[in-house]
Amino acid sequence: MEEFSITRVFADENGESHFENISKPLAAAGDIGFLSEPEAVESIIFRKVLPTYDYDFHRAPARQYIILLDGEIEIQTSLGEKQIFKAGDILLVEDTTGKGHRTRNLLSAVRKSIFVTLKEKA
Repeated sequence: MEEFSITRVFADENGESHFENISKPLAAAGDIGFLSEPEAVESIIFRKVLPTYDYDFHRAPARQYIILLDGEIEIQTSLGEKQIFKAGDILLVEDTTGKGHRTRNLLSAVRKSIFVTLKEKA
């Protein structure tokens, strides 16, 4: 089965942030490739940050996918775990409560990304 790999950042019941590898299953759709099930979204935001971007611990403003278009970042959880993400990586940030995470650029270049904010769970 085809799938899309995504790294989830979430807060546990104690407010500590963690990483989790998840996947979205993809179904064959003929000549157009493989597709996931549709997901309801609220908005899309295009973003650029300066090469010096180093954002201290913060919570995600909403449940959202972050799609890295270029550059390289390091994200640190509240427990000190760090992971590096590069162009093409997709994150699902859901730590809207708790201690949050820290994000910093690793390359000395402007970095572009896209935020896709998800609709609130019913």
